Amino acid sequence: MSRYRRYDGGDPLAPPVDIAEALDAIGEDVMAGYSPERAMQEFLRRGGQEQAGLDDLARKVAERRRELLAQHNLDGTLNEVKELLDRAVLAERQQLARDPMMDEGDRAFRELRMQNLPDSPAAAVTELGDYDWTSSEARQAFEQIKDLLGREMLDQRFSGMKDALENATEADRAAINAMLADLNELLEKRAAGADTQADFEDFMARHGQHFPENPRTLDELLDTLAERSAAAQRMLNSMTPEQRQELMELSAEAFGSPELMEQLDRLDQNLMTLRPGEDWNGGEQFGDGDQGLGLGDGTGVLQDLADLDALADQLAQSYGGARLDDVDLDKLTRQLGDQAGVDVRKLQELERALRQSGAMERSFDGELRLTPKAMRQLGKALLRGVAEKMSGRQGQRDLRRAGAAGDLSGATRAWEFGDTEPWDIPRTMVNGMIRRAGEPDGPRLSVEDIEVAETEARTQAAVALCVDTSFSMAMDGRWVPMKQTALALHTLIGSRFRGDDLELIGFGRHAETMRIEQLTALDARWAKGTNLHHALLLANRHFRRHPNAQPVLLIVTDGEPTSHLEPDGQVFFDYPPHPMTIALAVRELDNARRLGAQTTFFRLGEDPGLARFIDGMARRVDGSVVAPEADDLGAAVVGSYLGSRGSGRPGGSGGGPGSYGDWFGGRGFWVG
Repeated sequence: MSRYRRYDGGDPLAPPVDIAEALDAIGEDVMAGYSPERAMQEFLRRGGQEQAGLDDLARKVAERRRELLAQHNLDGTLNEVKELLDRAVLAERQQLARDPMMDEGDRAFRELRMQNLPDSPAAAVTELGDYDWTSSEARQAFEQIKDLLGREMLDQRFSGMKDALENATEADRAAINAMLADLNELLEKRAAGADTQADFEDFMARHGQHFPENPRTLDELLDTLAERSAAAQRMLNSMTPEQRQELMELSAEAFGSPELMEQLDRLDQNLMTLRPGEDWNGGEQFGDGDQGLGLGDGTGVLQDLADLDALADQLAQSYGGARLDDVDLDKLTRQLGDQAGVDVRKLQELERALRQSGAMERSFDGELRLTPKAMRQLGKALLRGVAEKMSGRQGQRDLRRAGAAGDLSGATRAWEFGDTEPWDIPRTMVNGMIRRAGEPDGPRLSVEDIEVAETEARTQAAVALCVDTSFSMAMDGRWVPMKQTALALHTLIGSRFRGDDLELIGFGRHAETMRIEQLTALDARWAKGTNLHHALLLANRHFRRHPNAQPVLLIVTDGEPTSHLEPDGQVFFDYPPHPMTIALAVRELDNARRLGAQTTFFRLGEDPGLARFIDGMARRVDGSVVAPEADDLGAAVVGSYLGSRGSGRPGGSGGGPGSYGDWFGGRGFWVG
């Protein structure tokens, strides 16, 4: 069954949201110490390569707000009043000058009155309130002032009234007064708790033409009216005291009757009582822009500014329980355009996809964490990057090699039932062509034609990856590369070398075995000590548990051993390294050699003392040393592991950043 819904913007043909880029970024932030929840929010803030983030939208909101304040001023209504007043006075003076029948004394009195008008437009309008105009043009302009003020006052509370009441008749004005009276009565009934839905419906039946928003309940009507009335009050608060005084004096002339202002004041009081949560006391600092705002338009701008402030809070997502579904798409589209709405919809879809994809889950203590599925996906992405670094052919396809049965020996044999080795396609095709050369219409291949590539026997490996988790690793920018390396190796072994057994060992002041989820979520700890002795004890225990496997020892560190484990289980620390600490580490390294471990040290940093120590340890156990940059650590460790899985073992110490490429640069592997 097909379901249809109203189009809500965006590209209806757009492909489903891709969370791969987001998961990669989230995983990296988690490794850097962020919680998964915060890491997800950080990605939504930054956005992706082709996806605007919340920060981009928040910046546009801030720019729009600054633009509104800078391009407008609040003198719009006062300037309109002044223009109409100047037109009326000029027309009256011209009429006085050319009327030959006027009494000279009366003419002189009127001209004197025109000349001595106050500078204040409000005071001048009040002064001319009882003036008997001789010019019909002047009288019309002066009446327009009263009409303008009435329409502006109404437009402040009811959007669109200024245009709707242009050239209004006395009957129209009476209808407005009647609506205001009925509205105030309805609101006062609500304040007393005596209103009913029938009262509201009766009011809308009589006055619904004034409310294009078509509210369905009194609460909806209240919300709309209170929001605009509060914006009108904020506009008055934004004016200078002189501007505010001028408008207060002019308002008495609205429609030539004080009744309108009485009803509007009553309406404002009712709305403040029923919606005290609105911002009735705020204000804005407008610039000296060249676009003067009338009272109604200015109220609309104040509403826009309030919308922008609300959007800024929603986009910041800084409050508890924040979700992108909180963003008001209608307001956002109205303020920033359709593309902004499309961008937020994509982010909303991405957030929902991340939460619903199985990539993150809640733990027993309520914390959000990456699931094993997400860890596998992140590990595969890291492994692809490692493969590119090792191959030196970035951008090319991964080299697909059979990994389950061993390395190819170069020989082939006829296929037998149950074989899992890869087919030798050229030999299989040649067999088919030779056997059926004289049968043009027969089948080209049959089972007896198939030959498979023979592989060498592969031994199981017991791998111990010992990673330095002392604070210096985090302080020197090696924390995330260390975690990425562990995850890449874990993914490789889990997907391509399932017979091998990997033990992850972190060593700082003491050492501990860790699950990959623990290691990737590990925060940097301010604890002195590099306990290589304890790490080697755990590695050797791992090797002894797998007596039939080839031991592979991989050690990543940026410092000399400075702590060891005492017989009673306590940790001893001393710096510079104590001779006993060195001796115990050397003893356990010798034990690893006796167990047959192939050892590779990965030295991070340029400390000469560390280099001498690592080189000496490697020579003692016929091991190898690689000194990669932090960004190349993953390729170095994975390359060393792959070398230990081959027919030969890496040789030579010292190396340098590129030495592992000489050993393993030609080895490709498949990342599924």
